[in-house]
Amino acid sequence: MIVADDDMLLREGLASLLDRSGFQVVGQAGDAEELMALVRERHPELVLVDIRMPPTHGVEGLEAARAIREELPQIGILVLSAHVEVVRALVETIERIAAGGSVLDPELVRELVASRHRDDPLEQLTPREREVLGLMAEGRSNAGIARALSLTEGTVEKHVHRILSKLPLAEGEDDHRRVLAVIKFLESR
Repeated sequence: MIVADDDMLLREGLASLLDRSGFQVVGQAGDAEELMALVRERHPELVLVDIRMPPTHGVEGLEAARAIREELPQIGILVLSAHVEVVRALVETIERIAAGGSVLDPELVRELVASRHRDDPLEQLTPREREVLGLMAEGRSNAGIARALSLTEGTVEKHVHRILSKLPLAEGEDDHRRVLAVIKFLESR
């Protein structure tokens, strides 16, 4: 097992607790880059990683966990956050993950879902505008969208104009804003 946390005292404490509980800690890391190097070198069964790590203390730990999952999917991963109060027993959680299970803290899930919604550019669209954008993503023309929704083409054009003005899209002459809007729609799914 590898323990990754930028707080050396916490990292050492976790490693000691895990050693006393029968787990073999094969490495410790203070940042995501060091964690990735250790994982590639030692191929542990399990990684404990803090969600927020240097240099920005953003979601570097979470990004490292995703990279580990893609590169070495057989490794169990437990993402911890000092900002989320963990109710379940740490050792039981680690045992469950080491046995191939998954454990997600409900508060962490709420935090991640909330951050996704904060970053969702489609959040500002009305339900009708989302419907129009969905039909645009199917490749429908304004006339086709109008027939599908029982609207006039002029109404569809107004919806398309509002969609394009609400979404953060490139303004260059080489960019097709309708296609870029469809890409934003597909990325959000």
